[in-house]
Amino acid sequence: MSRTEQDFLGQREIADDIYYGVQTIRGKENFHITGIPMNQEPYFVKALGYVKKAAAMANRDLGAIEAKVADAIILGCDRVIAGDMMDQFVTDFIQGGAGTSTNMNANEVIANLALESLGFGKGDYQHVSPNDHVNYGQSTNDTYPTAFRLALILRLESYMTALRQLQEAFFVKGREFDRVLKMGRTHLQDAVPMSLGAEFRGWGTTIGEEVDRISEARALLREINLGATAIGTSVTAAVGYPKLAVRHLSALTGVDFILAGDLVEATSDTGAYVQLSGVLKRTASKLTKICNDIRLLASGPRAGFNEINLPQLQPGSSIMPGKVNPVIPEVVNQTSFLVIGLDTTVTLAASAGQLQLNVMEPVISFALFFSIRTMERAVNSLRENCVVGITANEEHTRNMVLNSLGIVTVLKPLLGYKQCAEIAREGYKSGKSLHQIVVTERKLLTQEKWDEMFSFERLINPDLIG
Repeated sequence: MSRTEQDFLGQREIADDIYYGVQTIRGKENFHITGIPMNQEPYFVKALGYVKKAAAMANRDLGAIEAKVADAIILGCDRVIAGDMMDQFVTDFIQGGAGTSTNMNANEVIANLALESLGFGKGDYQHVSPNDHVNYGQSTNDTYPTAFRLALILRLESYMTALRQLQEAFFVKGREFDRVLKMGRTHLQDAVPMSLGAEFRGWGTTIGEEVDRISEARALLREINLGATAIGTSVTAAVGYPKLAVRHLSALTGVDFILAGDLVEATSDTGAYVQLSGVLKRTASKLTKICNDIRLLASGPRAGFNEINLPQLQPGSSIMPGKVNPVIPEVVNQTSFLVIGLDTTVTLAASAGQLQLNVMEPVISFALFFSIRTMERAVNSLRENCVVGITANEEHTRNMVLNSLGIVTVLKPLLGYKQCAEIAREGYKSGKSLHQIVVTERKLLTQEKWDEMFSFERLINPDLIG
């Protein structure tokens, strides 16, 4: 069974079990770019349903659409929001036309659902039209970015949860390793002693900062241009429609949306996406640093730092028996690099807007959703498959501290900078330990004073040194 649909370019035969129509088919055929259809981001599909429902409710309230038709459209939107029609959203993420194919995909699916509920056949658009009814008082240029922003707000919630869980995992390890003495390093050289727990707590704190920054960037997404229609003049929209549609969308989603004060500016502006992408890049940069640290601290095991042990997940070499690699930090690094590159995509696409519209929003949507989705998976993997299973080599880290010349800094308040520098130089040239030079040979400290100065508490709490 099939039906014939027509647009001003001609006719197409469409299988009758398909809810999208001729304009969606043209978009599907024209854009084979990523191979990733819109239904791979369920939040975006649901967001389109919410936007179309809010529009139908506003148009019904204003008498712009017959109540019976509007109610049928609303029922169709509910099916989309519920996720029943995911397989019908088939247009590629990256497309020409500023998202028109995606907008029409939603319009056609909802129109045919409405027709079914009214007892008509699919494609009988004289009763419920994708353009004249579902898209009444709308343009791709206001519905697509509004749905995009709503979908980002929804998608970011689970990503922020993943970051909070990673933060807590670092804090748990911070408490577990609170009494593990280790050598801190600057320039990859021995510096001063610290607690391994403090290092893990630091990682947790820096991830917590990212949750705050994402929350701030997400708040910018609440300003929308729904009702702006083509360029911000609200052409074809009923009087009062923009404010009413935004009010309905806020009530439906629980998100406190704000109608942009300048709809012309808002229709071409993509600054909120640049801000969010920059925060994602910032988080990726921080995760790269953390994972590099983890890889260094776990290096060896016999010929490296060997301060911590990572969970052993898989054989690490096809030629070297028994080798195990830090595969999870490595894959998080690679994900971070991808996100940093996609930020450049967002920046270039945002700067490519011309006059009253930025037609590059589809690639921005692809870059942001792909970044968030992959980062969320990477963050969860880092927590589940790496951080929670890390153990410390406590005896080894303590021995490295006590054998280091860097701890001479602890003696500076007693012996002065110049004498400490001479002691460190002698130790470096002779290979002697600090204890041998200070206590045994030069007798600058008694053993009792040495033990006092180099107790765990004094080593990690410089304020106690006197």
